[in-house]
Amino acid sequence: MQFQITDISFDCSLDDSDWTLKDQLETEEKLPHAYIGSVWEADDEDDLISEISCASGWCINSIDFRHVLS
Repeated sequence: MQFQITDISFDCSLDDSDWTLKDQLETEEKLPHAYIGSVWEADDEDDLISEISCASGWCINSIDFRHVLS
């Protein structure tokens, strides 16, 4: 199945003294723009979340998408 991302938010928190709250907030603001509008091939919603989490390196807080029909 193909899914087009319409909205997404990531958890960009890290337990690292070099990673500041400013870094977290900037990343959480900018990162979704790389994924909104993109189309992903996945078996189901859980697989989609796993694919994007692996590709981005971040956990997903929330995701909205639409099914792309052939």
